[in-house]
Amino acid sequence: AANVPVTGGTLTYAVTGTQVSLDPAVAATAVTGLIDRNVFDSLVVQTGPDSFGPWLAKEWKISDDGKAYTFTLREGVTFHDGTPLTAEAVKASLDHVVDPKTKSAYAASLIAPYQKARVVSDLVVEVTLSRPFTPFLQALSVPYLGIQSPTALAKPVSDYRPVGTGPFSYVSWEKDKRVTLRRNPGYTATPAGASHQGAAYLDGLVFEFVSEDATRYGALTSGQVQAVAGVPPVNAARLKSLPGFTLNTQETPGLNHNLYLNQTRGPLRDVRVRRALSASVNVEELIKSIYFGHYRAARNPLSATTAAYDASAESELASYDPEEAARLLDEAGWKETGKDGYRVKDGERLTLVWPFWAEGNKDQRDVLAEAIQAQAKLVGIRIDRPAVDTGAFVSEHLIGGGYDLIDVSFARPTPDVLRFAFASGNTYAKAGGNVALVNSPEIDRWVEEAAGTSDPETARRDYAAVQKEVLKQAYVLPLYTPVQLVGLSDKVRGVTFDAQTYPVLHGAWLGA
Repeated sequence: AANVPVTGGTLTYAVTGTQVSLDPAVAATAVTGLIDRNVFDSLVVQTGPDSFGPWLAKEWKISDDGKAYTFTLREGVTFHDGTPLTAEAVKASLDHVVDPKTKSAYAASLIAPYQKARVVSDLVVEVTLSRPFTPFLQALSVPYLGIQSPTALAKPVSDYRPVGTGPFSYVSWEKDKRVTLRRNPGYTATPAGASHQGAAYLDGLVFEFVSEDATRYGALTSGQVQAVAGVPPVNAARLKSLPGFTLNTQETPGLNHNLYLNQTRGPLRDVRVRRALSASVNVEELIKSIYFGHYRAARNPLSATTAAYDASAESELASYDPEEAARLLDEAGWKETGKDGYRVKDGERLTLVWPFWAEGNKDQRDVLAEAIQAQAKLVGIRIDRPAVDTGAFVSEHLIGGGYDLIDVSFARPTPDVLRFAFASGNTYAKAGGNVALVNSPEIDRWVEEAAGTSDPETARRDYAAVQKEVLKQAYVLPLYTPVQLVGLSDKVRGVTFDAQTYPVLHGAWLGA
């Protein structure tokens, strides 16, 4: 009887970071994906590395030229506001994503070849792409492209509320504090392979934003919350052995947590300086000491769990070698050293700007950055860490380009994430993740060919070439592979994880 699911209760889940927007088409943060996955369903569900099953679309056909996808929708599905799911809703959702007024920070780049959606009939929609694009179904499976109510989208931006067809509906957002959701009693749109059918067991979900690691961990062990994202690695072993609690670990596919080097600015325009910075950092030692063995040091921009990961690419990485770093700096003309220990050239100190966005800090990334600062100083590179709020981080730095270094990770179980991170047209201002501002015709050709080919071997070859090239040119310094360290009270049952390692709470329930 103890293992029979029961209905009722509210699950309180403490998460790191905070919401910057309720609209999944706008925001790019992991916490947005985690929360919005409960509100929005997708057209398809990812069921394996390269396999997809029905969700809101019960079936689909792909044209011979790979440019047209025709989706037939499930009957009888309604949005939380009572609007029926129709082909028009799919069209409105996709058009909203690519509309420049939406200012998408991520979702639009996932469907870059999208041209238009045409309503064929009430439950049939045809989507036309400008070119063949094999990652299209995977992109449609993520919460950032969840299908939204056209009634809600038609309202002014100032009145926006997230309205989907998912197992939970939106109640409130108390900025920087919490998001509250409640059960959708009429839920029927379960994806293929779901462990539970019908309405959720839980009455509601509360996502508490708790950025401080110790506070978040203490809230779990004291019973204030029943689940936490981002268990501090220093506490992970203790939680694993603590009676009444479970530690769930999921290595995240996609882009590792990497340090990106803006190759368009100042000293970093010289590949020798970029490689010198890479060679100045003992990543293996830092990750081991800060994360207690729970995270793996990375030697590739892609995590090893991502399709087309190429282990041989690491041969191009400028690994830890302070003497080589010093030699490269000398060769680049940074031969003099000032009284403060930093390299000087033509009277200019070798200084790099790495903005610190406190609202987005998690996984002790601030501690890691301080350690990188200290090691870079030993070879004469100064790294400044100006603290910035969300507005300045986006406008002045990510869009304005006022930075030399940016650290970020992106969870996505497809090597197409390399296009997101390194294609010249995928700058942050264009909803992409190319924060190194790479402008390489070769890389563009490789990622576009990989996305358009139906030959897996060609795609693997192209993705391998990208991994090698970005390490050789030191556009990126891989740091660690993110791991979802999710702490759960033993009262929480039935939690599963999707292909992106987001927790699936539709079938979760609270036991005694």
